[in-house]
Amino acid sequence: MAKEKGRKLIAQNKKARHDYLIIDTYEAGLVLTGTEVKSLRQGRASLVDGFVQLTDHEAWLHNVHVPEYSQGTWTNHSARRKRKLLLHREEIDKLEAKSQETGHTIVPLALYFKDGRAKVEIALAKGKKEYDKRQTLREKQDRREAERAISAVRRKQRA
Repeated sequence: MAKEKGRKLIAQNKKARHDYLIIDTYEAGLVLTGTEVKSLRQGRASLVDGFVQLTDHEAWLHNVHVPEYSQGTWTNHSARRKRKLLLHREEIDKLEAKSQETGHTIVPLALYFKDGRAKVEIALAKGKKEYDKRQTLREKQDRREAERAISAVRRKQRA
């Protein structure tokens, strides 16, 4: 059997990028059961309400929804169980120190397979206020309008 290569995206948390200012990102492995892996291979997961909690110098992923495997038996997993994250000790210590600061949290951004292994991209983030969200949206729209105007001018120059 051929080994998988590259990165296969399973789920993305677009809401996190809207609600939080991303400070730093990390890639972590996941401790999963067999039925969870099979369910993820079918491309089924949701990171919307997910967050990372650090307890006893270990990182745990909470509220990530991995639906039960359809062909699973009584050994099937529970959909919203907490899952251990595999990170280096230095990364955990750094995250622990930074997440103690006011307004900082750790959120999952993406869930994917990398060379056949399940990985999650987590981010140290700071919550945005409502006016920050509006400002970010405005900047994004302005950038898009500027790109459209530039491409329209280039099209006219070619014609």
